[in-house]
Amino acid sequence: MKAGVLQAMLRDLPMAPLSAIAPGTALILAPHADDESLGCGGLIAACCAVGRPPVVVILTDGVGSHPHSHAWPAPRLRAQRQHEALHAASCLGLVPERLIFLNLPDTRVPHEGVMFEQVVRELARLAESHGCAVVLAPWRADPHCDHEAAWKMAVALRQASGLRVLAYPVWGWLIPAETEVDHERPTGMRLDIAPYRAAKARAVGMYESQYGTLITDDPTGFSLPEELLETLITDFEVFVDP
Repeated sequence: MKAGVLQAMLRDLPMAPLSAIAPGTALILAPHADDESLGCGGLIAACCAVGRPPVVVILTDGVGSHPHSHAWPAPRLRAQRQHEALHAASCLGLVPERLIFLNLPDTRVPHEGVMFEQVVRELARLAESHGCAVVLAPWRADPHCDHEAAWKMAVALRQASGLRVLAYPVWGWLIPAETEVDHERPTGMRLDIAPYRAAKARAVGMYESQYGTLITDDPTGFSLPEELLETLITDFEVFVDP
């Protein structure tokens, strides 16, 4: 299947109420600080508005975005990414106690092995202690190693705890339209987030370090593509079945 066809199918998934996507407390896995706002910001705001705030787990320390910056060494950048995440969460109505940082190495989240299993056990503990009914993780078609690892963790969590799993696309939206992708026709739902679109935009805007203006001494530094922002800051969010 061509990526453009798959992306069009995602945009045509049926609308569903929040109760169908997150009927209880959601556990949201974000590979990096900003993925939660980009992929699920509207859902987070909607859940908070109805008194069911999710638990958001940010897996990595985020320091891989500017590896060659002298002004922003890893400890300073790690603190900045957490600071930004807390402000973004506030924009969505999420209190700091529902935001958890695991500080795994950016771009090196384990896909298997001892550390992978330790993280899955910690996620299972969090899910149980907060009474989570569903886990939201990056789409398995997202072309990023940390996103793929987060998806595998969600699958392992489902096997260990029986949690329902839904996936949210981030980088999968930018796969070139003519690229062949190994994916069947998707099923899932869209959530109308029009009432929370402005809050989501504010949350994404809190990630100052990811816009190429705050950290200026690393020519290889990451910057959020405008095309991605235009695609994700819209009136709906997509949640795909496994």
